[in-house]
Amino acid sequence: MYTCDFDYIIVGAGSAGCVLANRLSEGGRFTVALLESGGSDARFWVKVPLGYAVNVANPKVNWGFRTEADEGLNSRSISWPRGRLIGGSSSINAMTYIRGLAQDFDDWAQAGASGWHWDNVRSVFERLETHSELTPDGRHTRGDGPVWVSDLSDRMMPFSDTFLDASRDVGHSVIPDLNADGADGIGYYRSTVRGGLRWSSADAFLRSAKRRANLRIIRNADVARLTIERGRATGVSFVRGGETSQITARKEVIVCAGAINSAKLLHLSGIGPAALLKSHGISVVRDLQQVGQGLQDHLAISYQFGATEPTLNTQLGGILGKLLMGAKYLLTRSGPLSVPVNQVGGFVRSDPRKRMPDMQVYFNPASYAMTPSGKAILDRTPGFQISAQPCRPTSRGRVEIVSSDPLVAPSIQPNSLATDEDKGAAVQAGKVLQKFAAAESLMAVTTQAKTPDLMALDDDGLLSDFKQRASTVYHPTCTCRMGRDEKTSVLDARLRVHGVGGVRVVDASAFPNITSGNTNAPTMMLAMRAADLILEDAL
Repeated sequence: MYTCDFDYIIVGAGSAGCVLANRLSEGGRFTVALLESGGSDARFWVKVPLGYAVNVANPKVNWGFRTEADEGLNSRSISWPRGRLIGGSSSINAMTYIRGLAQDFDDWAQAGASGWHWDNVRSVFERLETHSELTPDGRHTRGDGPVWVSDLSDRMMPFSDTFLDASRDVGHSVIPDLNADGADGIGYYRSTVRGGLRWSSADAFLRSAKRRANLRIIRNADVARLTIERGRATGVSFVRGGETSQITARKEVIVCAGAINSAKLLHLSGIGPAALLKSHGISVVRDLQQVGQGLQDHLAISYQFGATEPTLNTQLGGILGKLLMGAKYLLTRSGPLSVPVNQVGGFVRSDPRKRMPDMQVYFNPASYAMTPSGKAILDRTPGFQISAQPCRPTSRGRVEIVSSDPLVAPSIQPNSLATDEDKGAAVQAGKVLQKFAAAESLMAVTTQAKTPDLMALDDDGLLSDFKQRASTVYHPTCTCRMGRDEKTSVLDARLRVHGVGGVRVVDASAFPNITSGNTNAPTMMLAMRAADLILEDAL
């Protein structure tokens, strides 16, 4: 049993929690406890970049959430894997590193998160990053941050060049860095990979900190609730190995459990909509109606085609190919296993008149089938996939507890395509992909479309297909969002819970609205800046 006191308790060793554990324990001034529900990230398929498809279907490393039947998606229940291990979702994600568009963060500030505008957060991103870049005279690094962002274009399938050619065919710019200011175009995705291995938030921040005497990392610890006395969080109660323990925070409890579990934990602790809490026999500490509300996620639609040129299917579709490429990876940390699944993509406008890009596209040199658990099974013959996601959906859902038992998963209700704007964006996503599929460069290497045939769909067909097949890109956000006041948000601009002392929420649930692209990079940025704010307040 743990009966220790700490200055700070961090709940969740994911993308944000690892950042905070490093920053708050730095220098030895404060004692820090980092609690993680899962176990070690020292797993082969966690470290192998192409292991993404294995991890999202592995119940040993993720929470295995499923949504409620989603009316906007033909009442389908969708799998929502979230990382349950050291590194959190940064240990099982597709490793795509995208800051987002400048307007995303200006919109945060306009929503009441003062200080989170682009001019401020850009410098935080720069502090995070070391870029490993390819230049005509070799590979060089830029920056000195802990997060390794690698240009892996020299390891990608030659087929991926075809996607760039197709982009030029349809009038989109091909750009060298999708994280540059004003990024608007297509290029090679950069990834959190270093030396042929995944470089998660745990690798970037926790590896160098875990031996500090003032940092205690407690794995396999399920936090049941926050301890709140006289309106202030003073610690947490957690279960480990069947034993319940209580630890105390002298300064703050920082919740970094992710967009699903952070809302759940606040509910279990008596912070949330009073009617919901009372219905489960939970005493109300603070009636905050917005806890768990405002959920946003990205939905993508994908189409696959057969190809005349070699793709990943050629190399990995058969047993012999898998053995050969596996041996190459083990011996040299190179080959197709050393590159994440997303190779080419970027931001485009579905209509040239749009003020800013409104679609993110992904192009993968592989075709495959998905099992019900989410595992990808590669086709045996060459193929490729093109995908698009509307960047800034307007629909909002919610996360709600269904029991006072901490071990029971909450209800996830995405409320997808609830607005006419989002329905229109779904159609536009299909039209964007139709233009790419019809590009001369892609047509030249395409044999046939896998069902459904993208080019045979009209507007009604595109919307119907989106409802039937579109799925999450695993970017849940906004359930404990920052804002102006407790009527419209959960947190202030310093990530403090309205009306409850000693507790902050620092993860993607704090986003006022979803960013245009992948959410891992802005989550780490948010945690980096949160550490600045926490340390300022500790003075």
